[in-house]
Amino acid sequence: MSDNTSQKPQQELNLKKLELTALLEITQAINANLPENALYKIYRFTLLAQLQIHRLVLYVHDEDWACVINSAGTDQDFTKLTLPKEILGVKEITKVSTLKVDKKWRCFDIVIPVLHNGKVLAFVMIGKLQSYYNNLDALNFVQTISNIMLVAIENHKMARQRLAQESIRREIEIAREVQTMLFPKSLPNDKDVTIHASYIPHSSIGGDYYDFVEIDADQFLFCVADVSGKGVPASLLMSNFQAGLRTILRQTSDLNTVVSELNNLIYRNAIAEKFITTFVAVYNRKTRELSYVNAGHNAPILLYKDNSHYLLNDGCTMLGVFDVLPFMNVGKVHVPEGSIVVCYTDGLTEVFDEDEAEFGIEGTIDFLQRNRYLSSKMLHLQLLREINLYNEQSTFSDDITLLSCRFK
Repeated sequence: MSDNTSQKPQQELNLKKLELTALLEITQAINANLPENALYKIYRFTLLAQLQIHRLVLYVHDEDWACVINSAGTDQDFTKLTLPKEILGVKEITKVSTLKVDKKWRCFDIVIPVLHNGKVLAFVMIGKLQSYYNNLDALNFVQTISNIMLVAIENHKMARQRLAQESIRREIEIAREVQTMLFPKSLPNDKDVTIHASYIPHSSIGGDYYDFVEIDADQFLFCVADVSGKGVPASLLMSNFQAGLRTILRQTSDLNTVVSELNNLIYRNAIAEKFITTFVAVYNRKTRELSYVNAGHNAPILLYKDNSHYLLNDGCTMLGVFDVLPFMNVGKVHVPEGSIVVCYTDGLTEVFDEDEAEFGIEGTIDFLQRNRYLSSKMLHLQLLREINLYNEQSTFSDDITLLSCRFK
C-alpha cells in the first residue's frame, strides 16, 4: 500500500475533526448573541483557517446584493463588483467552470447558494481547494455551516427590525395620546355662540390642531393650526405650540404679541425645517368684534345671514420660518347675529374629482350657503360627506380639521 493511499483516510479524518470544530465555533458564536460583524469575522476565520479554504468571497442580499467578505487569496476587490446574472441564477452547488462568467470570477471553483425558506440569502464562492472538496459531502457541509450562520444573522436583522418597529409603535402611541390631550375637552354652546369641531386624521398621527380658550367673561380665543409634516415630530411641535399659546395668554390677549411670541417659540424649537400655519381669533361677546391673525393659513369663511361671505385673510406669514415676522396685520371685523365662521385645514379643500378639478374654497362656500341652517354637527357631517362624494375613488390625502362658530 502506497503512502498516498494510507494518508488519504487520515486527511479525511482530520478534515472531519476540523468540520466538527468549525461547527462548534459557529454554534458558540451564535449562542453568544454576537453582533453581525463579529459573526462574519468568525465565519471567515472558520472557512479559511479551520476548513482550509484558501479563496473566499461572500455576497449577501439585504436591500441589494453586497459583498460582505471580500476575497482572500486574490487581488480583486469584489466589493466593487456586481454579481453577474449567471451567478444570481444559481440555485444549487455549481462549478464556476460551467457558468458563462467573466475571467475575474474564474478564480473561484465553486458557487454555493445559501437558501432559507426557498429564498436565496447569500452566495458563497470558494476556490483553490484541496482535493477533499471534490467530495459533494464536503461541499454540502460548507453550505450547511453557511446556512446556519447566515440564517442566524437574518434572524438578528429581523429581531432588530421588530424592536425598531415596536419602538416606533410605542412612539406613535405616545404621540397620539399627546395629540388627543391637546384638543379641548369641551366647546361652548351658550346664548352667544355655538362652537363645534371635527378632526379626521389621514394617518395615526396627524399634524392638525384646534383649540378654544376662555380668556375672561367677555372674551374667548379659538384657533386652528396645521404643522408641516406628520408623525411624532409634528405632534411634539404642536404640543409646544399649544403650551406656548396658553402660557402667553396668561400674560396678554393682544394678538400682535401672542402671534409674535408663538413665532419666536416655533422658530427656536422647530425640527427639520418644520413650520406652522394657523388662524388665531379673539371674540368679544359684548362688542361682537372678532380680532384675528391669519398666519399663512387657509382663509376661514365668515358667512353672513344673507348668505354673503367674507374671507378672513389679514395676518402674517406662516410661523417658524423667520426669527422675526416681516409683517403683521391684526384683522378686525364686526360679527352680526346669525353669522357663521368656518375654519378648516387644507385637507378639506384640496380634494380633486376624476377630472382633477379641486373642490376648493368655492365648493366649500357653495355648500355652506346651501346648508347654513343645519345644526353644527350635521353641517360638519354633511360637508365631510360632500367632499367624500366629490371623488368616490379617492381617499383623503391629508388630515381634515373643521371648526365652526355659530354666532347668535
